[in-house]
Amino acid sequence: MATTLDLKQSAAPVDTAQYAARIDHVSKSFGRPGAQQLVLDDISIDVAPGEFVTLLGASGCGKSTLLNLVAGLDRPSAGTIDVPGGRPALMFQEHALFPWLTAGKNIELALKMRGMAKSERRGEAERLLELVRLNGAYGKRVHELSGGMRQRVALARALAQDSDLLLMDEPFAALDAITRDVLHEELTRIWSETSVSVLFVTHNVREAVRLAERVVLLSSRPGRIAREWKVGIPQPRRIEDSAVADLSVEITEQLRGEIRRHGQH
Repeated sequence: MATTLDLKQSAAPVDTAQYAARIDHVSKSFGRPGAQQLVLDDISIDVAPGEFVTLLGASGCGKSTLLNLVAGLDRPSAGTIDVPGGRPALMFQEHALFPWLTAGKNIELALKMRGMAKSERRGEAERLLELVRLNGAYGKRVHELSGGMRQRVALARALAQDSDLLLMDEPFAALDAITRDVLHEELTRIWSETSVSVLFVTHNVREAVRLAERVVLLSSRPGRIAREWKVGIPQPRRIEDSAVADLSVEITEQLRGEIRRHGQH
């Protein structure tokens, strides 16, 4: 069943096979009536099936708020959000693993909530650990894992939800540069091996260009779509590639302009 948040009439039926997520003229305000702050203003984005899209912008521009709306954790003040494949999977900056469970049992919990039979869970958890290249980590506790390994388990747990859409909120921001680069490679590989669509939030321009097929830049307070870029650089990419660097410079200049224009520091 589709996850849909409807706050206005749809003009006409649409072919939901054309998108994994549709964000249609969405706005979001916080605060009490008469003293509301507009955080997102008239955002429209379609994520195509199998597409990798990054949301980029300065801190406080509403990127995470928009991701929470798509996840169904909050409702927009105006506009509609449609996720035809059902509830998206969500991965945060913090791994949010249960420390009293092993890596495998953390994944099995997601499989249980998905409705998978107990007899099938261990095999599927081990398959997902293999997918994120953590073979043999099923019985390891969270404190036995490095930061990068914990994020791999968190990614495996998100994939265990078997959603068509994966939402990622700065999942690698707390990692060192080398570990982050390795996980960029792993995420690109997993994305290419599956049919999952990805909506990835970051404030790191190079990361956005390194990963995405399309980069969407949000302005600051309220968040509006300032510009989009199609990233025509073939995968696999490296963060130090000249084409990645050149596009990153162009996007960074646009981002700096948005920050100056809105008086953000």
